[in-house]
Amino acid sequence: MPIVPKATYVYDLGYYDYAWWAELDAAECRFVTRLKKNTKLTVTGARAVAEGGDILCDQVGYLPARQAKSRRNPFTKKVCEVQVRIPTGKVLSILTNDLTASAQEIADLYKRRWAIELFFRWVKQVLKIRHFLGTSENAVRIQIAVALLAFLLLRMAQQTQKAVRSPLLFARLIKANLMHLRGLGQLHKPPGKPAPILGQGVLI
Repeated sequence: MPIVPKATYVYDLGYYDYAWWAELDAAECRFVTRLKKNTKLTVTGARAVAEGGDILCDQVGYLPARQAKSRRNPFTKKVCEVQVRIPTGKVLSILTNDLTASAQEIADLYKRRWAIELFFRWVKQVLKIRHFLGTSENAVRIQIAVALLAFLLLRMAQQTQKAVRSPLLFARLIKANLMHLRGLGQLHKPPGKPAPILGQGVLI
């Protein structure tokens, strides 16, 4: 993925790479990411935070000079660590190379990334998009749009009847009766015997 100069990158622990961080910083990019628990900063300063708020810590320092196997850390500039308590009570350590932004701004940026992550999780679990049929931007947009339309149509159809309350069960019944002409209120009932066609034999 090419680096876009002066862009803001917000990502999770899957991109924990000091060399890449150094490249981002060299391109005048701002990055916001999680800090691993075993990564200890050499703290050189701290800013005051409001008592009783979600921001627990706002401090500046340096990353370790050495990585695993005694490799030199290519990213030697100052960074800022912001510790935030999320609604579940868990404390997150967020790292950034932006030393001028407020701790709340950095926390809000990471929160927005988490909202995007939740959306993609919803896409996988609810829309059942496990993989994309095409790799172009247009193909991805079309597939997500079709899945969203199908989801909305199912929800609207479910609201027109009261026999099946569970959205998941309703979707399964629709799938099972897709090729049958049945009313929405009859989906949960066993299918009746088809009416005999005049002049056609009946197997017994």
